[in-house]
Order: sequence, then structure tokens, then C-alpha cells
Amino acid sequence: MQTLSNGNAGRKVLTGFAVAALSLLAAACIFAPGAFTSRLDIRKDRSFSFRYTGEILMIPMMESSKSDKKATFKPDDCYDDDTYEKRDCTPAEIGDQKAQWEEENASKDKGKAQAAQMMLGGMDPSNPEAGKAMAEKLRRQTGWNKVEYMGEGKFDVDFAISGTLGHDFVFPTMEDFPVSNAFVQVSLRHDGSIRIDAPGFGPPSGSAAMAGMMSGMASTDKSDDSPTALADGTFTVLTDAQILANNTDEGPKSAPGGQALEWEINPRTKAAPTALLKMVD
Repeated sequence: MQTLSNGNAGRKVLTGFAVAALSLLAAACIFAPGAFTSRLDIRKDRSFSFRYTGEILMIPMMESSKSDKKATFKPDDCYDDDTYEKRDCTPAEIGDQKAQWEEENASKDKGKAQAAQMMLGGMDPSNPEAGKAMAEKLRRQTGWNKVEYMGEGKFDVDFAISGTLGHDFVFPTMEDFPVSNAFVQVSLRHDGSIRIDAPGFGPPSGSAAMAGMMSGMASTDKSDDSPTALADGTFTVLTDAQILANNTDEGPKSAPGGQALEWEINPRTKAAPTALLKMVD
């Protein structure tokens, strides 16, 4: 008699592959928006102001918090060698299954922890003090007027900055972080136009989508509790420049000081906000 493991061996290989993929793609989505309000004001003379108030979710810390709540082991079915009929598993078979399950989970947790530390500049997201240290570091940077760590990877922030667009602009940027995924990015072009993209306010795409797929492959948990599903806010672009293109549902609306583009950001958002503006030559 033996256990037909319903793909245990294959799942072990798949888990190893998925952990390796996550290690390579860990940078795809370090931060995600929670409940927030954000506004970008760009004048045709290239002066601008940007503000983000609300929650920022640090995904590695959220994942570390989840891993503290260990999943419960559930043995696979066992079958008779000759008849292939389901039967009760022996204590030894259940013990073997549990040992393999624990090995797979330990390997997956170790891979995620190593990838997270690598992408977070050595910071250990499982350290209970890491969030407070992160908040203190951000408060030293220009624009971060308020940063409070709420626990389990959630930060309450008020970020505001203004100036002149002499170069590209990206939010957020964080000291000592090798990379970070952008919520909002403004790109200047030689023809005098400015492109606005908000990839962090849209659904996963590219490497971020692949990272999510790999994460799903590595786990049998089907619950829809991805941090990206927690976004709930609005992103507004206010400008007196010519709007060449945008992907809002209703297009530009009259507003004090020019025109406004507004996007509702939530789990049902189908595409990341984008717009193209024509500046003064």
C-alpha cells in the first residue's frame, strides 16, 4: 500500500520553482496603496505640486505578518495500490506527508525572507521594529510630512512636494532602497509633452503580474486577500496645459485653475491611470 499524493511531488518541484521566481520578481511590487487620496497639479510652465495622503502598504511586511499565522496541515488522501480505492492513511504515511509539508513551507518561507531582505536593503520585514525604523527613516526625507507605522505592514502617511519639472518625477522613493515600484511617475519628452503614469494605482501587469502568478502557484491558499485588493481612493490630475490623451471614463472636467482628470482606484480598476499633456514650448 502507498499514498498517491495527488501531485505532492510535482507540487514540491513547482513550489521550488515559484520561490525562485519570487526571488527574482520580489521587486515587482514592494508597496501598494490602501485607502488614500492623491492629487497631481501640473501647470503649463512646468511648475507642479503632488500630494498623497492615506495608507501605504508594505507587502513584504504584510506577508511576514501572515506567515506568523501558520497554515494547518491537512493530509492528502491515500489509495490502495491494487484497487486504487480511497482508504485510511496509516500513521506513518500521515507522518511522511506532514514532514514533506513542513519542509516545503520552510523552504518557501526562507526563500521569501531572503528575497525580501535583498530588495529591502537588508531590512528584515519579520522584525517587529522594522516598521517603526522605516517610518523614522522616511520622516527624514523631504516631502514625508507624516509617517506613522500602524502595524502589519501598514503606514499612515502625508506626503507633499512641489517644484519645477526639470526632470522626471517618481513617487514613492525611499532612502537605502535599491528599487521600489512607482505609484506615480511623470516623464518629460523632448517635444514639450509630459506623460503621466500611475502604475501603482492599476492592476498588476508585466513582472508584477508574473510575480502574483508565481505566488499563487506556490500556495494552495485560494483566499482573495492580496494587498493589491485593498486599494480604495482617488487620483486627480489638475492642469492648465493642453490634455492630449487620457484614459479616464469621463474625460477632462472644468475645475478651478484649468481642467481635472479623475480616476477612482479600487480592486475593480481595469487599467492604470495615464495622461499626456502638452507644455509651453
